[in-house]
Amino acid sequence: EVQLVESGGGSVQAGGSLTLSCTASGRTYGDYAIGWFRQAPGKEREGVACISTVTDSNGDTYYTDSVKGRFTISSDYTRNTAYLQMISLKAEDTAVYYCAADRLISTMRAGPASVGSWGQGTQVTVSS
Repeated sequence: EVQLVESGGGSVQAGGSLTLSCTASGRTYGDYAIGWFRQAPGKEREGVACISTVTDSNGDTYYTDSVKGRFTISSDYTRNTAYLQMISLKAEDTAVYYCAADRLISTMRAGPASVGSWGQGTQVTVSS
């Protein structure tokens, strides 16, 4: 199992930027997909972005419609770290953001229910 630790959350004004990091440890040999999910108060956890591989910086990436053009997911295999760069943040981006890992990108894209590994979450608060 992969252990994941997020960092980089915080509070920003609308229009601001944050970059989240997710560092993996444990059974990180081989390849796996990394994703970011978020959960706002009173709402279900939703997928935000995912990348098909951590071993190739040109892996396939997927984004939920509401963040396209504003968020960018990337990975650095040498550091076992994935990033979520967020710009033009909006109040509706406020949520706890969770890093996730799974062997299959298809599992990641299907939603949070079957994803294998989770981080502890990091709070992102955007004030308008």
